[in-house]
Amino acid sequence: MKRREVLTLLGGATVWPIVVRAQQTATVIGFLSSRSPGESAGVLAAFRDGLREQGFVEGRNLTIAFRWAEGHYDRLPALAAELVALRVALLFAAGGPPSALAAKAATSTIPIVFSAAGDPVRLGLVASLSRPGGNITGMSTLTTPLGAKGVALLKELVPKASVIAYLVNPSNPSSKLETNEAVAAADALGVRLRVLNATTVGELDTAFAALAKPPRPDALIVAGEPFFDSQREKIVALATNYAIPTSYAWRENVVAGGLMSYGNSLTDSYRQAGIYSGRVLKGEKPADLPVMQPAKFELVLNLRTAKALGLTIPQSLLVRANEVIQ
Repeated sequence: MKRREVLTLLGGATVWPIVVRAQQTATVIGFLSSRSPGESAGVLAAFRDGLREQGFVEGRNLTIAFRWAEGHYDRLPALAAELVALRVALLFAAGGPPSALAAKAATSTIPIVFSAAGDPVRLGLVASLSRPGGNITGMSTLTTPLGAKGVALLKELVPKASVIAYLVNPSNPSSKLETNEAVAAADALGVRLRVLNATTVGELDTAFAALAKPPRPDALIVAGEPFFDSQREKIVALATNYAIPTSYAWRENVVAGGLMSYGNSLTDSYRQAGIYSGRVLKGEKPADLPVMQPAKFELVLNLRTAKALGLTIPQSLLVRANEVIQ
């Protein structure tokens, strides 16, 4: 064997153990999501940004094990169990209450950080917002009271509305809480709230088809919900096809052609969850990290969609809007 070949082999033998050791020192965390990978690219990037702010970079000193339920909430317990079996250093529950509750049920020892949970106390995720207790903390989106706010804003946009439809996913544990808030708000405004349920893509078509049946709604609210978010383009297209004024929880729906949204920023929620995850990986305890609440809510309006629906957006809403899409 030539001397150069010997040195090459020796060099390879020297480098390989170093590479192995570097890989072995990478922290492994689990990423459990009720959503699907394609439509989660934006929030996933935000989560990685938050981790990076704390010094954790995927592929350098961090490995993320992904499990996606793709809107099938019944898959979450088994996926959570898989991640627990990997003995991850932290379990991040993405996509709201379904994944957060599945993660909590799967382990009482591995630290858990959740994102986008509307009312984590009433859902039983934490003992209180200020002192979560146990092994879990995360981000609240406060979507439970947003159902009531959505009713008020939609009534302001469509003053003649006497019946408003409310689309919810009954398989989401937070749906009942949000619906109760919305019904109370509608009653106070003298509006009838008609609840429509959808847990699958097919049921979305059925729910929108039901809009033509009496009592026919004058407007529609789509609950802020992971499965609905994964079907954003479809839901906006259905609302357009049925020509019904529709309000959403997230700005992304309005960018996609929806009429109006009111809520906090999902991407910021995921970035903050990434920061919290990094702090836990550095040694802080979830029990000592208060559940973070959104500091800002945004009203977003789409003038082009309003014009297509024959609506004139009141000046009272325009002046309060954080963003108006032309």
